Amino acid sequence: MEAVIIAVGSELLTPARLDTNSLFLTERLARRGVEVIRKVVVGDSQERIAAEIRRGREEAHIVIVTGGLGPTLDDLSREGAAVALGVGLVERPELVEWLERRFASFGRTMAANNRRQALMLEGAETLPNPNGTAPGQYFADDGGVLMLLPGPPREIKPMFTAECEPRLDRIHSPYKYYTVTLRVAGLGESDVDHRVGPIYSAESRADTTILAGPADIQLHVRGKAAKADEAKQIAQAVAEKMAAELGANVYAWEDEPLEAVVGKLLRERGLQLGLAESCTGGLIAERVTGIAGSSDYFSGGFVSYSERAKVLWLGVSASLIAEHGMVSEQTARAMAERARDHAGGPTGAVGVSVTGVAGPGPDAAGNPDGLVFMAVADEADTVVLRREFRGGGRDRVRQLAAQYALDLLRRRLLGLV
Repeated sequence: MEAVIIAVGSELLTPARLDTNSLFLTERLARRGVEVIRKVVVGDSQERIAAEIRRGREEAHIVIVTGGLGPTLDDLSREGAAVALGVGLVERPELVEWLERRFASFGRTMAANNRRQALMLEGAETLPNPNGTAPGQYFADDGGVLMLLPGPPREIKPMFTAECEPRLDRIHSPYKYYTVTLRVAGLGESDVDHRVGPIYSAESRADTTILAGPADIQLHVRGKAAKADEAKQIAQAVAEKMAAELGANVYAWEDEPLEAVVGKLLRERGLQLGLAESCTGGLIAERVTGIAGSSDYFSGGFVSYSERAKVLWLGVSASLIAEHGMVSEQTARAMAERARDHAGGPTGAVGVSVTGVAGPGPDAAGNPDGLVFMAVADEADTVVLRREFRGGGRDRVRQLAAQYALDLLRRRLLGLV
């Protein structure tokens, strides 16, 4: 089964806004064996919206329109869809009442133009929106399925999960699908594909998609078969072969970020984490605290950007920095050990440090941009990793440094380094 996604909004055609909804939708559709064959962004024009919907229905069984369901005159997805389908728009009294109650709950009187959000395509099902004022619409006929969904991510994501996915599951398909996700750290996209390409290309009953981030690769293996258990067996068999080939680089068998995996390991071992960040500027701490329950194992951290901060806040020896420099194995080692001590001492805590040159250009000591030292200090020892992340700019260096530091911590907690 195939799908087309149409993102509506003139603001999405400017540098200021990005269409992130299609990424979410593509991932959720893939889990159900639906292939997105085209994505398009169109401005706030009834004629263009209608034309894209017509084209989408010619190409695919499922067309999803995001955005353009607001109350203003430039929100034209409803009107464009009505023109494309050749049906009318009907005001639903129950939706008008719901909107009025919703605004009353905010302590506000509903403006007259909000009644436009109660206009529904003839024959469409209403998709409730508990997180906003734009109901979604689900229209199905012999030509396929058309969904009109709100644009804000906090509205579209729960709506699609709760309302659209159960409806998609009722669409008859001769195949069943099952997806296994592997997450891989410490390898680039081409390296991963070189190693696992021969594995997934040998199994015609499974489709493999590689999604690449900074030192973080996702492998989505989707099995396809007439029966659900057979599809699961196919996907798992391919994933197991890939995991055996990639070894310790595989850090999760589900769509779980590295910081969540590390958090579980810290909690299991009863350890507190202390951070000492320099070039990453708190990026690691932000990722760690983005996981619910991180207060169980995260003690705190220092963004010790300057030499003064490293000496006065962390307690790194000024003479050590004078001898070896701020970007060095020795300084990274001392930073991690001080972070460990601040977090609870050698027996109950682990410290992680990062110091490097994010760029652009070399630092005052002549170290090249991209040179980064990471260290993990625990009760037994301190391990240091040196990396040179060349090319890609300042943000890429910082993201790679944070990812490699978290992966070094994971490997240390597992006894791999």
